[in-house]
Amino acid sequence: MSAKDYDPRIVDFYDEDNPDGADHDYYRSLAHRFNAQRILDLGCGTGILTVTLAQSGRAVIGVDPSASMLEYARSRPGASKIRWILGDSRNVPDHGFDLVVMSGNVAQHIPSPQWEKTLNDLHRIMHSGGMLAFESRNPACRAWENWTTSTTTRSTRHGLISEWSEAVAPDNNGQVLYRTNYHFMDFGETVVQESILTFRDKKTLGYQLQNAGFEIHAVWGDWCRTPFDGTQPIMVFEAVVPTR
Repeated sequence: MSAKDYDPRIVDFYDEDNPDGADHDYYRSLAHRFNAQRILDLGCGTGILTVTLAQSGRAVIGVDPSASMLEYARSRPGASKIRWILGDSRNVPDHGFDLVVMSGNVAQHIPSPQWEKTLNDLHRIMHSGGMLAFESRNPACRAWENWTTSTTTRSTRHGLISEWSEAVAPDNNGQVLYRTNYHFMDFGETVVQESILTFRDKKTLGYQLQNAGFEIHAVWGDWCRTPFDGTQPIMVFEAVVPTR
């Protein structure tokens, strides 16, 4: 994640921009298919998915490096069922997870070498046979080319805001600087939110997973479990911890 935390006003309409949808349906169905009882949602953000994973009998932990995101998550209905942790994979206080999810392209928010360390941390705290699932954008589709936008205006609980975004083409490490500008018109204040997103191809992610000790179970090209053929805009990875 960006070193600078989210402005709480942006967090207030984060779910509006990133609603529950087919991606969350996929992760929920995965928990059901594998009868997961101990679940870690790494990079849980506002907890919109996390709270829905906490069905009867499940122990769920949500971890995120953003204090403002976690403050919002703790206010959600059902939040009391979740153990919320401020931090990253190094701060997970437990072991024996049978499902770890990273939704919302969290994997792209973790640069190398922290990404490789994250995979090693997850392998260490997961149960034998446990499943790791996450998605990442396919760099061949060059999504960043559509991220620079003109100014739009909308109404929020914090009054009218105008916003515009810009993206810088990836560097030699596949990192894209994405910047969104929010101008709070009633206050005459502009908040700039920056993210650095790392684009990794299927081969690279596969190597990194295997190097951390995972076996790749599947790579899907959409949320309906269509096999990835190199042309779809996302890659959905399912990787398991081999039986020890």
